[in-house]
Amino acid sequence: MVKLPQSYYTNTNTIFLAEDLLGKVLYTQKDGLVTAGRIVETEAYFGIMDKASHAFNGKRTSRTEPMYKDGGVAYVYLCYGIHHLLNIVTSGADDPQCVLIRGIEPLVGIDVMALRRPVRPEKPSFSNGPGSTAKALGIDASFNGVLLTGDSIWVEDQGIKYSSAQIGKAARIGIAYAQEHAVLPLRFFVKDSRYARKG
Repeated sequence: MVKLPQSYYTNTNTIFLAEDLLGKVLYTQKDGLVTAGRIVETEAYFGIMDKASHAFNGKRTSRTEPMYKDGGVAYVYLCYGIHHLLNIVTSGADDPQCVLIRGIEPLVGIDVMALRRPVRPEKPSFSNGPGSTAKALGIDASFNGVLLTGDSIWVEDQGIKYSSAQIGKAARIGIAYAQEHAVLPLRFFVKDSRYARKG
């Protein structure tokens, strides 16, 4: 069990990282309570050239500022005024790329997650979307801009690797506005996981 170092996230190949993060275990510690889940679905966002990215065309606001830091920080934003979503910032400073965490398989502190998500843990909806994932792990705005090498949020490599045959690739979800970039196969998921959205 090895906590991923910041150097892992500064890889400029965000598409590679989005696929490589599958099988890694995402941990949070909030109010002294530790929860964790194995990452089973991600989406890659490749920065200023990506019409689906918040940083498209170099857009830089107080909201997007964490994306412009060196890789290895959390970019958390509120979607539709309801759901917090967790993105892992990748690449180097001023190259605002990131990976959206879309689904986890619950592993640690499931009883705590169940208090946050009033859904039976074995049901896919418990943590099979980015909003559900963040809620189960207790991720909110307080995690925005936080380093993933500290004690509040981190990712571990526990030796789980998936073959190319076990990983599905599909278009990202909910970004029809991104025109031709909306259909790029930049969503990655573990095919046999109940907590990953297929196709």
